[in-house]
Amino acid sequence: MLNKKPTNVAPSTQQYIDIAEIRDDLVVMKDGTVRAVLMVSSINFALKSSEEQEAIVQAYITFLNGLEYPLQIVIQSRRMNIDEYLLRLREQERKTQNELLKAQITDYRDFVSELVEMGDIMQKRFFVVVPYDPLSNKRRGFFSRLSQALSPIASAKLNKTQWEDRKVAMSRRAELLGGQLESMGLTVVRLDTQGLIEMYYDVYNPDIFGRQPLQDLEKIHHEE
Repeated sequence: MLNKKPTNVAPSTQQYIDIAEIRDDLVVMKDGTVRAVLMVSSINFALKSSEEQEAIVQAYITFLNGLEYPLQIVIQSRRMNIDEYLLRLREQERKTQNELLKAQITDYRDFVSELVEMGDIMQKRFFVVVPYDPLSNKRRGFFSRLSQALSPIASAKLNKTQWEDRKVAMSRRAELLGGQLESMGLTVVRLDTQGLIEMYYDVYNPDIFGRQPLQDLEKIHHEE
């Protein structure tokens, strides 16, 4: 018998991702800490009056001074995909009986298509990543940190009590932070499990996200 040489298997991409799992509207990291993600709207600061601008700046200063933990602010820019919008216009054009209105829909659809082709129209989304770590690195001993580095997945396996404590603490933190952001005139929505999975899927697969959207989790569970 011939001895086959073992083939070198390339390491999985998942090995280099710090996320262990996503559940209960939380992102669980491999070190056992959790994250919540808030999607935040934007405001047109330049169109505000001087009084409104001053109020926004003061609210932002108060927000920064009140932080007791680090935050991550993420701005995501993607080329706007209007294929579905154009399909709806085409369908509306087909159903319209009024010839004048149909011609107007056709002209508008052509105008939007040409506008997108002439220049890249970017869609921006803003996220605030809220962390929660019940134990700071200062309180962890050397051997505890070493064991996490060697086997990070093990530290993410939390018992029911630990998990519930993290959920409650994170809900309070996200609610408080959301209220502070809303005081600046922003709209804040906390991403649920489905939204988190779609966001990270988009981050790691930007080229195929528009062509291969994820299925709804509830539909997947029902099929199983």
